[in-house]
Amino acid sequence: MAVVKIILFVLEAIVSLSLIILMVTQTSKNEGFGTIGVQTPTNFKGKPGFEERLQQYTRNLAITWFILGMVVAAVAARS
Repeated sequence: MAVVKIILFVLEAIVSLSLIILMVTQTSKNEGFGTIGVQTPTNFKGKPGFEERLQQYTRNLAITWFILGMVVAAVAARS
């Protein structure tokens, strides 16, 4: 069980650092907390641009970080 806990802690640290790096690399087009959750489409057709992909990666990594945090808390509480 200790090995699983160590692996989860290392994985959470990697995901946390990756999330920080992704958030720092984003430009601040829409500044402020009033725009959280509001998506303004910048291109209506075609492939998503760099900013849109970066937002998708950040959102997915944040969801992963949250779920992984709950798993780490559950495993730490069990042992």
